[in-house]
Amino acid sequence: MKITSAEFVKSALAPAHWMADGRPEVAFLGRSNVGKSSLINSLLMRKGLARTSNTPGRTQSINYFLINDSFYFVDLPGYGYAKVSKSMRADWGKMAERYLSKPEGLVLCIQLIDSRHNPTDQDLQLNEWLLANDKPSVVVATKADKLSRTQLQKQLKSTTQVLGSREILPFSSETGLGREKLWGEIQTAVNQSA
Repeated sequence: MKITSAEFVKSALAPAHWMADGRPEVAFLGRSNVGKSSLINSLLMRKGLARTSNTPGRTQSINYFLINDSFYFVDLPGYGYAKVSKSMRADWGKMAERYLSKPEGLVLCIQLIDSRHNPTDQDLQLNEWLLANDKPSVVVATKADKLSRTQLQKQLKSTTQVLGSREILPFSSETGLGREKLWGEIQTAVNQSA
């Protein structure tokens, strides 16, 4: 897909602030520090559009990015470890679930997992929730460049078995591995919603 424009639109802390203009939305979900912002920047070939940090829990709101003036990338807060209170983490989870449960607009959920590790219990819960609620989704294994080819294939096979034979797309924000394939998934979802 040719990117003609990509801009940060806003951060939303409550449903009243969510976008409601009818454009399709592609949501990015995953553990804290799994690489959601890096993946978004890599897909758009823009450094710093989505703010990255080595500190887990950096994204604390739902962030909207308008792509080609026709659809949104939606960066949701990470789940799992974050240097914040348990109550704030719980609030993030509730906000994310409310967002994912909305009846219209969401055309694809991209669940990110770290290719270097087996899926966590929370990764499994999210994956099961997406499947149980018939949400169109794809699983992406980030940081694929951190493993050798053999290690990556072994880890992808293991993760595929744990997630119940879902295809896992390996992705590297550093090398661009998986960018075209993931764009293909996104473009299909956005086109089908038109």
